[in-house]
Amino acid sequence: MEIFKQIKAELELASLLEKLHLEAQSDDAKEFGELLEKARAIAAPKVVYKTAYIDERQGDSVTIEGIRFNSHILRKNLEKVERVFAYVATCGTELDGIDIPKDDMLKQYWLDNIKSVALFSARQYLVEYLKNKYALGKTAAMAPGSGNIDVWPIEQQKELFSVFGNVEEIIGVKLTESFLMIPNKSVSGIIFPTEINYESCKLCTREQCPNRRAPFDKKLSESYNK
Repeated sequence: MEIFKQIKAELELASLLEKLHLEAQSDDAKEFGELLEKARAIAAPKVVYKTAYIDERQGDSVTIEGIRFNSHILRKNLEKVERVFAYVATCGTELDGIDIPKDDMLKQYWLDNIKSVALFSARQYLVEYLKNKYALGKTAAMAPGSGNIDVWPIEQQKELFSVFGNVEEIIGVKLTESFLMIPNKSVSGIIFPTEINYESCKLCTREQCPNRRAPFDKKLSESYNK
């Protein structure tokens, strides 16, 4: 298991202003810039990952490091894989410490976007680190709760977290009773080598999902059910 606690958050003012549709010389842009400076001073995205090996494949489940994961899609994706990388990445608890009034919805929205960028920085750091260390080619990832409910149930966050022990103690991420993560800009999953362009969004039928990264692929969905 390896832990990274001081990943640089790529918080660039110009790109965030563009993303938020803020005019560079506007009063809103000035206020956002002040918020961004506070975030830059304390942001500390974090990652924990563990190299794990598959013990058994059976039916619609796969056992990794003695822990059973129930997912037909995961089972098929790991059909020819022996080594995977379980991980949890987060924007860090530090950004939640920025004091913003609960009724200031605009600044709350700005901070949420800043946290998203910090999380992206953490996950990109991990992917590049793994590719360099293990000479990986193409990779993909799956996360409990991503996509339709039958892809990989969110309840399996509990099993995934158990791979690491006390994740809250390690990098500050904890699970709620409904298996969501705090800080909210955190992600967990399994990275694995693949020859296809797998993306959970391609198996998701929710048309209005704000986090969609790829359109629903009916042929791909049908191929997993053969």
